[in-house]
Amino acid sequence: MSALKFKLAYRNLFHDRLRFVATIVGIVFSIVLVTVQAGLYVGFRRMVTTMIDHSPADLWIMPAGTKCFEDPSLLDDRQRFRALAIEGVVDAAPLVIGYAQWRLPSGTTTPVFIVGSELQGFGVRPWNLVAGRVEDLSIPDAVAIDQSYSERLGVSATGANAEIRDQRVQVAAMTRGIRSFTTTPYVFAGVDRARAYTGMAPNKASYFLVRVSPDADAGKVRRQLRESLSDVEVLTAAEFRSRSRNFWLFGTGAGAALFAGALLGLIVGTVIVAQTLYSSTKDHLSEFATLRAIGSSSRYIYMVIVWQALLSAIVGFIGAAGISAIVVRMTAESALAVVVTPGMTFALFLLTGAMCVASAIAAIVQVMRIDPTTVLAR
Repeated sequence: MSALKFKLAYRNLFHDRLRFVATIVGIVFSIVLVTVQAGLYVGFRRMVTTMIDHSPADLWIMPAGTKCFEDPSLLDDRQRFRALAIEGVVDAAPLVIGYAQWRLPSGTTTPVFIVGSELQGFGVRPWNLVAGRVEDLSIPDAVAIDQSYSERLGVSATGANAEIRDQRVQVAAMTRGIRSFTTTPYVFAGVDRARAYTGMAPNKASYFLVRVSPDADAGKVRRQLRESLSDVEVLTAAEFRSRSRNFWLFGTGAGAALFAGALLGLIVGTVIVAQTLYSSTKDHLSEFATLRAIGSSSRYIYMVIVWQALLSAIVGFIGAAGISAIVVRMTAESALAVVVTPGMTFALFLLTGAMCVASAIAAIVQVMRIDPTTVLAR
């Protein structure tokens, strides 16, 4: 019986191929719209915490009131030494961040965001290297940049020279895929050079990255740090990640706009799918009336319409997944990439099915209002 329902649904869908194509196009458009909007949201969430995600720190010591990673304030080295005196603290490495002006050989300037860490110890160092090594940053004046910003920074390959804060720099390493959501290029350097590029005093830092001994109680170490240090906050990596995301996603309105776009895409997509499936089912009202006239149960007709919706969902989702994969590939090197995770793909598949089945309900209501005698009267 199930096979018969499936066969009838299949024939109904493919009987009018032009109508079927129109239905699938509507579904594909809807799902691609939702995927792109949701993918932008996910990509933004990842990008705003990329430095925190690539930090090995167990705890972050930061000035009180810090809103996000890119919110530079100053800590004193004395606080670092106090932190190192706490039992269970293995290291408290300084991290220096700040904005500076990159001067090209042509004389033009562009803003950059400096990230400075200890190169031999514990810190945030460049990853995904495609040229050079992290160790090369120990060379005087050496920095690392991402290749996606090469044209803006006037750099064609490693060995190129420029200036930051009237100080010579040489590109010793290049990365791939380390992009800033603010579009300001990241420039990696040793902690001392980073201080010089940002005009920071030698005894200052933006953060202290704390590594806790595996044998120590991280919660206890955190409480002792809070008690020992004044005018600072001590957050876990997860807490700092959450704070940064909340600030950029909701504090600035940027994330709210992306979320609203995804929600709007979902609403528009549902309406389009509902309209196309309803129209498709309405074209076959006489066939459904015939089924009722010959005694088919309501449940049987329900299942035929639901099967039609699910078949449309599967075909539409396959098409949408292919187009979405192309969009993901095309935006991979852009300022804000569309990110689609396996979990998100599965959720979108369930969403497609739910949209189509929900849309079929309107068609079911219309079908069940049909008077079977209308078939006999023709």
